Amino acid sequence: MSQNDQAQLVEQTPRVSAGGGSNQVRVRAYNERLVLSLVRQNRGYSKADIARMTGLSAQTVSVIMRSLESDKLLLRGEPVRGRVGQPSIPMYLNPEAVFSFGVKIGRRSADLVLMDFVGQIRMQKHRTYRYPHPDHLLPFICEGIAEMEAQMSEEHQARIAGIGIAAPFELWNWAEEVGAPDGAMEIWRTVDLQAEVASRMSHPVYLRNDATSACGAELVFGAGSQHPDFVYFYIGSFIGGGIVVNSSLFVGRTGTAGAIGPLPVRDKHGQTRQLLDIASIFVLENLLRERGIDPQPLWYAAEEWIDFGEPLEIWIQDTAAALAQAVIAAVSIIDFSAAIIDGGFPDWVRSRLVTATVEAVNRLDLQGVVIPEIIEGAVGAQARAIGGASLPIFARYLIDQTVLFKEIENAEGN
Repeated sequence: MSQNDQAQLVEQTPRVSAGGGSNQVRVRAYNERLVLSLVRQNRGYSKADIARMTGLSAQTVSVIMRSLESDKLLLRGEPVRGRVGQPSIPMYLNPEAVFSFGVKIGRRSADLVLMDFVGQIRMQKHRTYRYPHPDHLLPFICEGIAEMEAQMSEEHQARIAGIGIAAPFELWNWAEEVGAPDGAMEIWRTVDLQAEVASRMSHPVYLRNDATSACGAELVFGAGSQHPDFVYFYIGSFIGGGIVVNSSLFVGRTGTAGAIGPLPVRDKHGQTRQLLDIASIFVLENLLRERGIDPQPLWYAAEEWIDFGEPLEIWIQDTAAALAQAVIAAVSIIDFSAAIIDGGFPDWVRSRLVTATVEAVNRLDLQGVVIPEIIEGAVGAQARAIGGASLPIFARYLIDQTVLFKEIENAEGN
């Protein structure tokens, strides 16, 4: 996460008082976020559940939930009977209540999605290119959003929370690897993508690193509820990743924690290389070119990959061997319960890669190492765009996992 990103999120998030939720009117907006966040994480919670988890009074919770229902942010489920007293009424987020746009900027392709309040993609657009450049990315984003808005009702348009962009840091790096002309990527040293989009659109715009965004999507919409601590690998044009500790993203002092691309690993020839030089899709692209196979299907759409046969299997085995070393290195530092692997490829490729990684881990010297569960990501190829789309929603309606769990712990300790 960039310093600008961190500063913006701080500005958008209300200050939190210690010791659980507050009944004071001045922090009512925060308590609403707290309720929405708990309902999002625990579908079907009742008012009694919320009061117990937050430490708020039953009367305060009733007032908040009535307000959220009135604003159509919450929906009532069918009453649950069978207990003493009044029946329990489960509450759910209303998918139609809030929408946001998510943008993924990759080194070979871009995606634009419209996401609803529960993380479902309603519309999407995809564009491929030789290399990313502001002259074609800005029209793709702004015109694409305008086209999507034109298909929405006025009521839904009024419920757009904003635009979240997931993009790699320092896009000008590795220009040679993606085959960009000399100097063509240098423009990114001076372009502020967030500011450029904001100047053209009426919605607030948020920015976060692409791999961190993908990890955040996995935390919120994927395996995060089952694994409070995990190391995350997302394989795009270049591999990136993230770290989740105590059910919250850990970005570190400079915002680069979990940027596992530079991690040193040994290749099949015994040479030490960076992980990104082995476990990245651009490596598969080069393998295909060397064999006279058109690599363009890699970038059309993740679900449209074909089985490229021998070069794909070589890439899977080499990538798995490198990932296995990265997993062992990660759990040697932090005792992660899981290592999650995802990427911009079809489910069947992800499945083969995870299976090969498990096999590669079992071939290593594991003395003194507790092997984590190595699993497939649950969000998929659109994880970066979904993570971007979640930024405006969290900024306006929800609270992050760290604060949420602290509130629950405080309430339970009182």
